[in-house]
Amino acid sequence: MKILRHLVAIGVLPFVVINVVPRWLARAYGVTWAWPESLLAAFAVVTGVAVFLVGGALAGSSVAMFFFHGDGTLAPWDPPKRFVAVGPYRFTRNPMITGVFLVLLAQTLVLRSPIHGLWAAFFALLNLTFIPLVEEPQLRTRFGPAFDAYCARVPRVGLRLTPYAPEAITGRSEEHTSE
Repeated sequence: MKILRHLVAIGVLPFVVINVVPRWLARAYGVTWAWPESLLAAFAVVTGVAVFLVGGALAGSSVAMFFFHGDGTLAPWDPPKRFVAVGPYRFTRNPMITGVFLVLLAQTLVLRSPIHGLWAAFFALLNLTFIPLVEEPQLRTRFGPAFDAYCARVPRVGLRLTPYAPEAITGRSEEHTSE
């Protein structure tokens, strides 16, 4: 059942964002991949592949943290019950969104498609609005002081250079649940 919950959440959210919408855009705007004919185009493709690998690893590891540590999914209708501040969450508050954005950016570079770039920008703007206005207040309500301490030390956007360690602050490891 736990695996099915995660597969449904992945199928509904990141799969639609990184697969369904970009395919629809490609069809609607006649975007097809073409072999790069210039050094700049080849650089864009190679950079896009590298960005895709980083973004996919970041998004995938974030989902794994929810599966193994959070007792919930990435979906708002089935959020983690336990506060997750491990793995990539030790360096940035939103590694899953960052990973998905990087995959969208990679698609833009590999396809060399402005319409895909607009989709990536829209996705980023939507999340830069939704996260502080909706998601973070909900997390603050569910996880209280643990989330506040985390927010004070881990950036919403960008990377922390050293891993966040709640034990270093409190002197002990704590588990926080929303139950």
